[in-house]
Amino acid sequence: MRTVGVEEELLLVDPETGEPQARSAAVLARAARDRADQQVFEKELHNQMLEFATHPQSGMDELAEEIVRIRGEAARHAGEIGCTVAALATSPLPVRPSVGMNRRYQWMAEQYGIATREQLVCGCHVHVSVESDEEGVAVVDRVRPWLSVLSALSANSPFWQGKETGYSSYRSRVWQRWPSAGPTELFGSAERYHRRVADMVASATILDEAMVYFDARLSARYPTVEIRVADVCLHADTAVLVAALVRALVETAAREWKAGVEPVDHSVSLLRLADWRAAKSGLTADLLHPATMRHAPAEAVVRALVDHVAEALADSGDLERVRTGCDGLLRHGNGAIVQRAVWEHTGSLREVVTACVRHTQS
Repeated sequence: MRTVGVEEELLLVDPETGEPQARSAAVLARAARDRADQQVFEKELHNQMLEFATHPQSGMDELAEEIVRIRGEAARHAGEIGCTVAALATSPLPVRPSVGMNRRYQWMAEQYGIATREQLVCGCHVHVSVESDEEGVAVVDRVRPWLSVLSALSANSPFWQGKETGYSSYRSRVWQRWPSAGPTELFGSAERYHRRVADMVASATILDEAMVYFDARLSARYPTVEIRVADVCLHADTAVLVAALVRALVETAAREWKAGVEPVDHSVSLLRLADWRAAKSGLTADLLHPATMRHAPAEAVVRALVDHVAEALADSGDLERVRTGCDGLLRHGNGAIVQRAVWEHTGSLREVVTACVRHTQS
């Protein structure tokens, strides 16, 4: 069974006003006093953010329990200094992000200017174990068409700087400002993958390998493939659903590689269109079908993803969980739909944040 781990970025907000708070250093100091949390939480680019990482897990029940527990611990530590946490991929309310003072973040601020200063966005990254770099690159090549569906399922950022964006995942549009972000061409081998990464670092446009922000990449720290397309999910069970789908995509791609099945050679241009459509529509309108790159109803595209990985899901015992989770999202909506429903009902972005604080820990 491949292990899977999740990294989530949470927004620190004032529990009364809903405004983001630059208090990550204080929260991390609180967490450092707790032996169990010393290696769980990390500082992020902006002081209004808090990141955590789960342990590698083989079972989705265990992963779900850990995400819920750590979200609760994050809320507890934040509460001790008068803040709370919200699983929001962007801040609905206006904010002036403050960049952390370490050398890496200051280099980014100097190099990328306003793109760094405005990059207050929270994502969900999923790591899945692979046996080798060769297997990992074979996976990266074969999961490309399906990643936009994960973006649509996880979409949780319809507001930006106090305004309705017209997008379900505006976070993904902001993220694309990084020079190394987005879908990739086919690599074909680990040697070609590493050569491309080395060339990018040698260009001095990015600082190091960790700044290669491909949608799917080999992790620089772990023996994993890392999928980086999802918004941080409003509900913990949606994060687990995304993780289950990612593990199944990795397993399916690895099996295809071993069976000699060639990857689908969609161009980067078409993959970018699929990403844009997923960011715009989420689950509320048509998406681009990964097999054809033509418009299809969101429900049909989500069903196609589940069918594509059904064998791997069945083998891991996750098929019914995923089917139930997808049915629930299609019926009740993802985070973007929940946020808009609160906005339409109350007319208050503060109430949107307040509601999302509750959802984060439910």
